Amino acid sequence: MLPSLFVYAYLSISSAITLVNADAGKAIFLLAGQSNMAGRGGVVNDKWDGYVPPQSSPNPAILRLSADLNWQPATEPLHRDIDYFRACGVGPGMAFANSLLRQDSSIGTVGLVPCAVGGTNITEWARGGQLYNQLIRRAEAAVAGGGAIKGLLWYQGESDTVNREDAELYQRRLERFFDHVRHDLVLPALPIIQVALASGAGPYIERVREAQLGTWLVNLRTVDAMGLRLEPDRLHLTTTSQVTLGEMLAQAFPRDHPSPIISQASRTPPNFIYIFFCFLFFIYSNLF
Repeated sequence: MLPSLFVYAYLSISSAITLVNADAGKAIFLLAGQSNMAGRGGVVNDKWDGYVPPQSSPNPAILRLSADLNWQPATEPLHRDIDYFRACGVGPGMAFANSLLRQDSSIGTVGLVPCAVGGTNITEWARGGQLYNQLIRRAEAAVAGGGAIKGLLWYQGESDTVNREDAELYQRRLERFFDHVRHDLVLPALPIIQVALASGAGPYIERVREAQLGTWLVNLRTVDAMGLRLEPDRLHLTTTSQVTLGEMLAQAFPRDHPSPIISQASRTPPNFIYIFFCFLFFIYSNLF
């Protein structure tokens, strides 16, 4: 009898795992940070010139989660209804998605989830704050209709170059932010690609860059934007630079990493403790 009971337990656990792996759907990427992630390419005097480069053109295989949590065809500016206090232009998201699909057509559909807001300090992204809560809420909504969150693209830190304390505490705050996102999305190995600053709003650019380049976490990769051309404001990347950055982000994406999974049915991982006790109860009932 015992061999059959072990087979039963194995099938129960396998079924639970299968449910979590079901409905792979869209490859979803969260876009978070401040203005250079939101996109200021082509924006001069708070007005976007309307130019969309071919690398950032619409693609039927690329969707965007709108502010009202609906999927729609992705077009620039991706953050137009998220970072709405300032004019948005071209960011790295569309170039990233198009480049990713060119490199690996088996990905299928890419779902982009804009969350970046210009001028934000890392402290404003701390767990419990409005920006953090919105990020988690939008991530949860993104997988509700099927799909898996494959990565977080993060470009932030210009606002933390203004004073020394923010710059010195940046690495600790950044690591805590990444840890909290992974924990709250139940994705402990979520791939994260961050961008090391190309510019800053204050004098401590190098200190923040040191923190970014010196942060070592599992499945964290860093793309260095230093050297990319800036708009006349000397703070925001040009349209051409945003395209280059998006392609760099796609190149950095770890394709050999096992797919992190969030099922549309449940964000809760299989309760193996519950299954184990059910197994013990089954044995008890059959033996006694």
